[in-house]
Amino acid sequence: MFEDLQPAPADKILALIGLYRADPRPGKVDLGVGVYKDRDGKTPVMRAVREAEKRLLQSRDTMTYLGLAGDTGFNTAMSGLVFGPAAEFSRIRAAQAPGGSGALRLVAELLKRTRSDATIWLSDPTWPNHMPVMRAAGLEIREYSYFDAASGAVRFADMMSALATAKSGDVVLLHGCCHNPTGANLDTAQWAEIADLVIERGLLPFVDIAYQGFGEGLDADATGLRLLAEKVPEMVVASSCSKNFAVYRDRVGAAMILAKDSAQADVAMSQMLSAARAMYSMPPDHGAAAVRIVLEDATLRADWEAELEEMRLRMLRLRVQFAEALRRQSNSDRFDFVASHRGMFSRLGLSEAQVERLRAEHGVYMVGDSRINVAGLPEDGMDAPAKAIVSVLD
Repeated sequence: MFEDLQPAPADKILALIGLYRADPRPGKVDLGVGVYKDRDGKTPVMRAVREAEKRLLQSRDTMTYLGLAGDTGFNTAMSGLVFGPAAEFSRIRAAQAPGGSGALRLVAELLKRTRSDATIWLSDPTWPNHMPVMRAAGLEIREYSYFDAASGAVRFADMMSALATAKSGDVVLLHGCCHNPTGANLDTAQWAEIADLVIERGLLPFVDIAYQGFGEGLDADATGLRLLAEKVPEMVVASSCSKNFAVYRDRVGAAMILAKDSAQADVAMSQMLSAARAMYSMPPDHGAAAVRIVLEDATLRADWEAELEEMRLRMLRLRVQFAEALRRQSNSDRFDFVASHRGMFSRLGLSEAQVERLRAEHGVYMVGDSRINVAGLPEDGMDAPAKAIVSVLD
Protein backbone atom coordinates (compact mmCIF):
# COMPACT_ATOMS: atom_id res chain seq x y z
CA MET A 1 0.00 0.00 0.00
CA PHE A 2 2.80 2.43 0.83
CA GLU A 3 5.30 1.48 -1.87
CA ASP A 4 4.45 4.42 -4.12
CA LEU A 5 4.71 7.06 -1.41
CA GLN A 6 7.53 9.57 -1.55
CA PRO A 7 9.02 11.14 1.60
CA ALA A 8 7.24 14.33 2.60
CA PRO A 9 9.39 17.47 2.36
CA ALA A 10 11.13 18.14 5.65
CA ASP A 11 9.81 21.04 7.72
CA LYS A 12 12.54 23.64 7.40
CA ILE A 13 12.12 25.06 10.89
CA LEU A 14 12.17 21.62 12.52
CA ALA A 15 15.27 20.75 10.48
CA LEU A 16 16.88 23.97 11.72
CA ILE A 17 16.26 22.88 15.31
CA GLY A 18 18.15 19.65 14.64
CA LEU A 19 21.08 21.46 13.06
CA TYR A 20 21.31 23.90 15.95
CA ARG A 21 21.27 21.15 18.57
CA ALA A 22 24.01 19.26 16.76
CA ASP A 23 26.24 22.34 16.46
CA PRO A 24 29.06 22.11 19.09
CA ARG A 25 30.13 25.76 18.80
CA PRO A 26 29.75 27.55 22.16
CA GLY A 27 28.80 30.92 20.66
CA LYS A 28 25.97 29.69 18.44
CA VAL A 29 22.79 31.79 18.36
CA ASP A 30 19.28 30.44 17.72
CA LEU A 31 17.07 33.05 16.05
CA GLY A 32 14.95 30.52 14.20
CA VAL A 33 12.45 28.74 16.43
CA GLY A 34 9.21 30.71 16.91
CA VAL A 35 8.80 30.45 20.68
CA TYR A 36 9.41 33.08 23.33
CA LYS A 37 12.66 32.61 25.24
CA ASP A 38 13.98 34.43 28.30
CA ARG A 39 17.54 35.70 28.70
CA ASP A 40 18.65 32.15 29.62
CA GLY A 41 17.18 30.72 26.43
CA LYS A 42 14.30 28.98 28.20
CA THR A 43 10.59 29.19 27.44
CA PRO A 44 9.13 29.81 30.90
CA VAL A 45 5.93 28.54 32.48
CA MET A 46 4.13 31.76 33.38
CA ARG A 47 3.49 32.31 37.09
CA ALA A 48 -0.28 32.63 36.80
CA VAL A 49 -0.54 29.56 34.58
CA ARG A 50 1.48 27.49 37.07
CA GLU A 51 -0.85 28.55 39.90
CA ALA A 52 -3.92 27.86 37.75
CA GLU A 53 -2.64 24.35 37.03
CA LYS A 54 -2.25 23.70 40.75
CA ARG A 55 -5.84 24.78 41.37
CA LEU A 56 -7.05 22.72 38.44
CA LEU A 57 -5.41 19.53 39.72
CA GLN A 58 -6.78 20.09 43.20
CA SER A 59 -10.35 20.74 42.06
CA ARG A 60 -10.76 18.37 39.11
CA ASP A 61 -13.00 15.40 39.92
CA THR A 62 -13.62 13.99 36.44
CA MET A 63 -11.93 13.58 33.06
CA THR A 64 -15.08 13.12 31.01
CA TYR A 65 -15.71 14.88 27.72
CA LEU A 66 -16.62 18.55 27.76
CA GLY A 67 -18.33 18.56 24.36
CA LEU A 68 -17.49 19.63 20.84
CA ALA A 69 -17.06 23.31 21.78
CA GLY A 70 -14.71 22.47 24.65
CA ASP A 71 -14.60 24.60 27.78
CA THR A 72 -17.46 27.09 27.46
CA GLY A 73 -16.01 29.30 30.19
CA PHE A 74 -12.76 29.45 28.23
CA ASN A 75 -14.69 30.37 25.08
CA THR A 76 -16.49 33.21 26.85
CA ALA A 77 -13.29 34.54 28.40
CA MET A 78 -11.40 34.40 25.11
CA SER A 79 -14.21 36.15 23.24
CA GLY A 80 -13.95 39.00 25.74
CA LEU A 81 -10.16 39.11 25.53
CA VAL A 82 -10.18 39.28 21.74
CA PHE A 83 -13.28 41.37 20.93
CA GLY A 84 -13.24 43.57 24.06
CA PRO A 85 -16.00 44.45 26.51
CA ALA A 86 -18.00 46.59 24.07
CA ALA A 87 -18.56 43.81 21.50
CA GLU A 88 -22.00 42.54 20.49
CA PHE A 89 -21.64 39.14 22.11
CA SER A 90 -25.10 38.06 20.96
CA ARG A 91 -23.55 37.83 17.47
CA ILE A 92 -20.36 36.04 18.56
CA ARG A 93 -19.79 32.31 18.95
CA ALA A 94 -16.53 30.59 19.90
CA ALA A 95 -15.22 27.05 20.02
CA GLN A 96 -12.10 25.85 21.77
CA ALA A 97 -9.64 24.37 19.27
CA PRO A 98 -6.33 22.46 19.37
CA GLY A 99 -4.06 25.50 19.21
CA GLY A 100 -4.03 28.36 16.77
CA SER A 101 -3.47 25.97 13.87
CA GLY A 102 -6.52 23.96 14.92
CA ALA A 103 -8.57 27.15 15.07
CA LEU A 104 -7.40 28.14 11.59
CA ARG A 105 -8.32 24.74 10.18
CA LEU A 106 -11.68 24.74 11.94
CA VAL A 107 -12.58 28.14 10.47
CA ALA A 108 -11.27 27.02 7.07
CA GLU A 109 -13.59 23.99 7.17
CA LEU A 110 -16.52 26.30 7.98
CA LEU A 111 -15.59 28.56 5.06
CA LYS A 112 -15.44 25.59 2.70
CA ARG A 113 -18.96 24.64 3.77
CA THR A 114 -20.44 28.11 3.42
CA ARG A 115 -18.34 29.61 0.59
CA SER A 116 -17.08 26.65 -1.40
CA ASP A 117 -16.19 28.77 -4.44
CA ALA A 118 -14.51 31.54 -2.48
CA THR A 119 -10.86 32.46 -2.83
CA ILE A 120 -8.91 33.12 0.37
CA TRP A 121 -6.35 35.91 0.06
CA LEU A 122 -3.13 35.53 2.06
CA SER A 123 -0.44 38.14 2.60
CA ASP A 124 2.85 37.81 0.74
CA PRO A 125 4.68 36.71 2.81
CA THR A 126 2.66 34.97 5.48
CA TRP A 127 3.14 32.37 8.20
CA PRO A 128 4.30 29.20 6.39
CA ASN A 129 1.50 27.03 7.78
CA HIS A 130 -1.30 29.28 6.52
CA MET A 131 -1.10 27.95 2.98
CA PRO A 132 -1.08 24.21 3.75
CA VAL A 133 -3.91 24.60 6.29
CA MET A 134 -6.10 26.41 3.76
CA ARG A 135 -5.22 23.97 0.98
CA ALA A 136 -6.03 21.02 3.22
CA ALA A 137 -9.52 22.46 3.64
CA GLY A 138 -9.85 22.66 -0.16
CA LEU A 139 -9.82 26.45 -0.41
CA GLU A 140 -8.50 28.31 -3.45
CA ILE A 141 -5.63 30.65 -2.56
CA ARG A 142 -4.36 33.95 -3.90
CA GLU A 143 -1.85 36.36 -2.42
CA TYR A 144 -1.81 40.10 -1.86
CA SER A 145 1.36 42.20 -1.66
CA TYR A 146 2.30 43.08 1.90
CA PHE A 147 5.99 43.58 2.72
CA ASP A 148 8.75 45.68 1.20
CA ALA A 149 12.01 43.93 2.08
CA ALA A 150 14.12 46.97 1.19
CA SER A 151 12.42 49.37 3.58
CA GLY A 152 10.92 46.93 6.08
CA ALA A 153 7.53 48.63 5.65
CA VAL A 154 4.05 47.48 4.65
CA ARG A 155 3.28 47.88 0.94
CA PHE A 156 -0.16 49.18 1.79
CA ALA A 157 -1.05 50.74 -1.54
CA ASP A 158 -0.13 47.51 -3.35
CA MET A 159 -2.07 45.51 -0.76
CA MET A 160 -5.20 47.58 -1.32
CA SER A 161 -4.82 47.41 -5.09
CA ALA A 162 -4.67 43.61 -4.98
CA LEU A 163 -7.66 43.27 -2.66
CA ALA A 164 -9.66 45.65 -4.85
CA THR A 165 -9.65 42.87 -7.47
CA ALA A 166 -11.16 40.29 -5.08
CA LYS A 167 -14.65 39.14 -5.98
CA SER A 168 -17.63 39.41 -3.68
CA GLY A 169 -17.66 36.51 -1.24
CA ASP A 170 -13.87 36.13 -1.16
CA VAL A 171 -12.05 35.88 2.16
CA VAL A 172 -9.08 38.01 3.21
CA LEU A 173 -6.84 36.64 5.94
CA LEU A 174 -5.28 39.40 8.04
CA HIS A 175 -2.70 39.15 10.83
CA GLY A 176 -4.30 40.79 13.87
CA CYS A 177 -0.94 42.04 15.18
CA CYS A 178 2.78 41.18 15.15
CA HIS A 179 2.80 40.02 11.53
CA ASN A 180 4.60 36.70 11.07
CA PRO A 181 7.18 36.55 9.52
CA THR A 182 7.88 40.26 9.00
CA GLY A 183 6.96 42.09 12.22
CA ALA A 184 5.57 44.95 10.06
CA ASN A 185 2.06 45.89 11.20
CA LEU A 186 -0.89 47.85 9.87
CA ASP A 187 -1.72 51.07 11.69
CA THR A 188 -5.20 52.09 12.83
CA ALA A 189 -5.89 54.26 9.79
CA GLN A 190 -4.95 51.38 7.48
CA TRP A 191 -7.24 49.00 9.36
CA ALA A 192 -10.06 51.51 8.84
CA GLU A 193 -9.38 51.62 5.09
CA ILE A 194 -9.40 47.82 4.96
CA ALA A 195 -12.74 47.78 6.78
CA ASP A 196 -14.20 50.13 4.18
CA LEU A 197 -12.78 48.01 1.34
CA VAL A 198 -14.12 44.69 2.60
CA ILE A 199 -17.58 46.23 3.05
CA GLU A 200 -17.47 47.80 -0.41
CA ARG A 201 -16.25 44.60 -2.10
CA GLY A 202 -18.38 42.20 -0.03
CA LEU A 203 -15.37 40.36 1.38
CA LEU A 204 -15.20 38.33 4.58
CA PRO A 205 -12.38 39.30 7.00
CA PHE A 206 -10.56 36.35 8.60
CA VAL A 207 -8.28 37.60 11.38
CA ASP A 208 -5.50 35.39 12.76
CA ILE A 209 -4.50 36.88 16.12
CA ALA A 210 -1.74 34.67 17.49
CA TYR A 211 0.37 37.23 19.39
CA GLN A 212 -2.05 39.44 21.30
CA GLY A 213 -0.07 41.23 24.00
CA PHE A 214 3.32 40.87 22.30
CA GLY A 215 3.16 44.08 20.24
CA GLU A 216 1.75 47.27 21.74
CA GLY A 217 -0.26 45.64 24.56
CA LEU A 218 -3.32 43.41 25.02
CA ASP A 219 -5.99 45.91 24.00
CA ALA A 220 -3.86 47.87 21.53
CA ASP A 221 -2.99 44.68 19.65
CA ALA A 222 -6.68 43.98 19.11
CA THR A 223 -7.45 47.48 17.80
CA GLY A 224 -7.68 46.48 14.15
CA LEU A 225 -9.77 43.40 14.83
CA ARG A 226 -12.19 45.35 17.04
CA LEU A 227 -12.45 48.13 14.47
CA LEU A 228 -13.49 45.56 11.88
CA ALA A 229 -15.99 44.01 14.31
CA GLU A 230 -17.66 47.41 14.78
CA LYS A 231 -18.10 47.95 11.03
CA VAL A 232 -18.46 44.66 9.16
CA PRO A 233 -21.59 42.52 9.18
CA GLU A 234 -19.66 39.29 9.71
CA MET A 235 -16.12 38.01 10.22
CA VAL A 236 -14.18 35.01 11.51
CA VAL A 237 -11.22 34.84 13.88
CA ALA A 238 -8.56 32.33 14.92
CA SER A 239 -6.90 33.05 18.26
CA SER A 240 -3.95 31.30 19.91
CA CYS A 241 -2.84 31.12 23.54
CA SER A 242 0.53 29.56 22.72
CA LYS A 243 2.51 32.76 22.94
CA ASN A 244 0.72 35.06 25.37
CA PHE A 245 0.09 32.26 27.89
CA ALA A 246 3.18 30.21 26.89
CA VAL A 247 1.13 27.00 26.73
CA TYR A 248 2.65 25.87 23.44
CA ARG A 249 2.57 22.12 24.00
CA ASP A 250 -0.95 22.10 25.44
CA ARG A 251 -2.40 23.35 22.12
CA VAL A 252 -4.86 26.02 23.18
CA GLY A 253 -6.76 28.13 20.68
CA ALA A 254 -10.22 29.43 19.83
CA ALA A 255 -12.18 29.66 16.58
CA MET A 256 -14.66 32.54 16.58
CA ILE A 257 -17.56 33.70 14.44
CA LEU A 258 -19.12 37.17 14.29
CA ALA A 259 -22.39 36.82 12.39
CA LYS A 260 -25.04 39.28 11.21
CA ASP A 261 -27.35 38.27 14.05
CA SER A 262 -27.76 35.70 16.79
CA ALA A 263 -29.73 33.25 14.66
CA GLN A 264 -27.08 33.16 11.92
CA ALA A 265 -24.38 32.83 14.58
CA ASP A 266 -26.11 29.72 15.94
CA VAL A 267 -26.34 28.13 12.50
CA ALA A 268 -22.69 28.88 11.69
CA MET A 269 -21.63 27.53 15.08
CA SER A 270 -23.52 24.28 14.46
CA GLN A 271 -21.66 23.80 11.19
CA MET A 272 -18.30 24.60 12.78
CA LEU A 273 -18.90 22.06 15.54
CA SER A 274 -19.95 19.50 12.94
CA ALA A 275 -16.60 20.08 11.24
CA ALA A 276 -14.82 19.67 14.59
CA ARG A 277 -16.58 16.35 15.15
CA ALA A 278 -15.28 15.04 11.84
CA MET A 279 -11.70 16.20 12.42
CA TYR A 280 -10.82 15.62 16.07
CA SER A 281 -14.14 15.38 17.92
CA MET A 282 -13.28 16.95 21.30
CA PRO A 283 -10.47 19.45 21.99
CA PRO A 284 -7.85 18.85 24.73
CA ASP A 285 -8.85 20.28 28.09
CA HIS A 286 -5.95 20.95 30.46
CA GLY A 287 -4.34 24.03 28.90
CA ALA A 288 -7.63 25.73 28.10
CA ALA A 289 -8.89 25.12 31.63
CA ALA A 290 -5.74 26.74 33.03
CA VAL A 291 -6.20 29.76 30.74
CA ARG A 292 -9.85 30.04 31.82
CA ILE A 293 -8.86 30.02 35.50
CA VAL A 294 -6.35 32.80 34.88
CA LEU A 295 -8.81 34.96 32.95
CA GLU A 296 -11.65 34.48 35.46
CA ASP A 297 -9.59 35.19 38.60
CA ALA A 298 -8.78 38.89 39.08
CA THR A 299 -5.55 38.27 40.99
CA LEU A 300 -4.20 35.68 38.58
CA ARG A 301 -5.20 37.77 35.59
CA ALA A 302 -3.37 40.81 36.95
CA ASP A 303 -0.23 38.72 37.50
CA TRP A 304 -0.50 37.22 34.02
CA GLU A 305 -0.89 40.65 32.44
CA ALA A 306 2.12 41.94 34.39
CA GLU A 307 4.34 39.05 33.28
CA LEU A 308 3.12 39.33 29.69
CA GLU A 309 3.99 43.03 29.76
CA GLU A 310 7.48 42.17 31.03
CA MET A 311 7.92 39.84 28.07
CA ARG A 312 6.66 42.46 25.62
CA LEU A 313 8.92 45.20 26.95
CA ARG A 314 11.91 42.88 26.92
CA MET A 315 11.40 42.18 23.23
CA LEU A 316 11.12 45.90 22.53
CA ARG A 317 14.43 46.48 24.33
CA LEU A 318 16.07 43.70 22.34
CA ARG A 319 14.81 45.24 19.11
CA VAL A 320 16.29 48.63 19.92
CA GLN A 321 19.60 47.16 21.08
CA PHE A 322 19.91 44.95 18.00
CA ALA A 323 19.07 47.78 15.61
CA GLU A 324 21.73 49.91 17.31
CA ALA A 325 24.28 47.08 17.06
CA LEU A 326 23.50 46.60 13.36
CA ARG A 327 23.88 50.35 12.80
CA ARG A 328 27.27 50.31 14.53
CA GLN A 329 28.52 47.34 12.57
CA SER A 330 27.17 48.40 9.18
CA ASN A 331 27.62 52.16 9.61
CA SER A 332 24.20 52.54 7.98
CA ASP A 333 20.50 52.70 8.77
CA ARG A 334 19.72 49.64 6.65
CA PHE A 335 18.32 47.66 9.59
CA ASP A 336 16.75 50.46 11.62
CA PHE A 337 13.31 49.03 10.84
CA VAL A 338 13.97 46.22 13.33
CA ALA A 339 13.36 48.68 16.17
CA SER A 340 9.99 49.76 14.78
CA HIS A 341 8.63 46.28 14.11
CA ARG A 342 6.58 44.50 16.77
CA GLY A 343 6.22 40.98 18.10
CA MET A 344 8.77 38.20 18.09
CA PHE A 345 9.74 38.40 14.44
CA SER A 346 11.44 40.60 11.88
CA ARG A 347 12.55 39.75 8.38
CA LEU A 348 16.03 41.08 7.62
CA GLY A 349 15.93 40.92 3.82
CA LEU A 350 18.86 38.53 3.41
CA SER A 351 19.12 35.92 0.67
CA GLU A 352 19.01 32.20 1.40
CA ALA A 353 22.71 32.01 0.50
CA GLN A 354 23.53 34.70 3.06
CA VAL A 355 21.43 32.92 5.69
CA GLU A 356 23.30 29.68 4.97
CA ARG A 357 26.65 31.45 5.33
CA LEU A 358 25.54 32.82 8.70
CA ARG A 359 24.81 29.32 9.90
CA ALA A 360 27.89 27.65 8.44
CA GLU A 361 30.48 30.34 9.15
CA HIS A 362 29.16 32.02 12.30
CA GLY A 363 26.71 29.66 14.01
CA VAL A 364 23.88 32.19 13.67
CA TYR A 365 20.67 30.30 12.91
CA MET A 366 17.59 31.85 11.29
CA VAL A 367 14.84 30.72 8.91
CA GLY A 368 15.80 30.66 5.23
CA ASP A 369 13.77 33.76 4.40
CA SER A 370 15.86 35.65 7.04
CA ARG A 371 13.09 35.77 9.63
CA ILE A 372 14.59 36.20 13.09
CA ASN A 373 13.05 35.62 16.50
CA VAL A 374 14.20 38.65 18.48
CA ALA A 375 13.54 36.83 21.78
CA GLY A 376 16.53 34.61 20.94
CA LEU A 377 19.00 37.50 20.72
CA PRO A 378 21.80 37.48 23.33
CA GLU A 379 21.07 40.39 25.66
CA ASP A 380 24.72 40.87 26.60
CA GLY A 381 26.25 40.20 23.20
CA MET A 382 24.41 41.96 20.39
CA ASP A 383 27.50 42.97 18.46
CA ALA A 384 28.57 39.40 17.63
CA PRO A 385 25.46 38.40 15.63
CA ALA A 386 25.24 41.93 14.19
CA LYS A 387 28.84 41.72 12.98
CA ALA A 388 28.17 38.28 11.50
CA ILE A 389 25.15 39.57 9.60
CA VAL A 390 27.03 42.53 8.18
CA SER A 391 29.90 40.25 7.12
CA VAL A 392 27.68 38.30 4.71
CA LEU A 393 26.13 41.34 3.02
CA ASP A 394 26.91 41.89 -0.66
